[in-house]
Amino acid sequence: QRVVSGPLALRVPLALPGKAFGTSASCRSTFNVQDGSDFQDRVVNNPKPVVVDFHAQWCGPCKILGPRLEKMVAKQEGKVLMAKVDIDDHTDLAIEYEVSAVPTVLAMKNGDVVDKFVGIKDEDQLEAFLKKLIGA
Repeated sequence: QRVVSGPLALRVPLALPGKAFGTSASCRSTFNVQDGSDFQDRVVNNPKPVVVDFHAQWCGPCKILGPRLEKMVAKQEGKVLMAKVDIDDHTDLAIEYEVSAVPTVLAMKNGDVVDKFVGIKDEDQLEAFLKKLIGA
């Protein structure tokens, strides 16, 4: 999965030189979960709030929501992070967090799920979701 997101992220600054900072922020604030212990370390034990995007390669709406959510998370300048979890690679996490449909997005603070939504949201709705999580 890293191979897929890596080259795409690298191509963007070349196409949009003015957006180079925003893109690098998005790379820093968004990561793909590698396994259960990675999830524990970088999501559950993270002092910062984390948005967890449960998605799948075959899910059309996920392909719309994912980049939109990444963009909104990057705008928060590091106040919130985004973890991407492919449910086909991490079925155990999907079951543990009762994900019955994708995309499902959880808002986590101090290891607890404090908010969630299923399906697509527009930028205004995502911004409100993130601001509530950050406490802004």
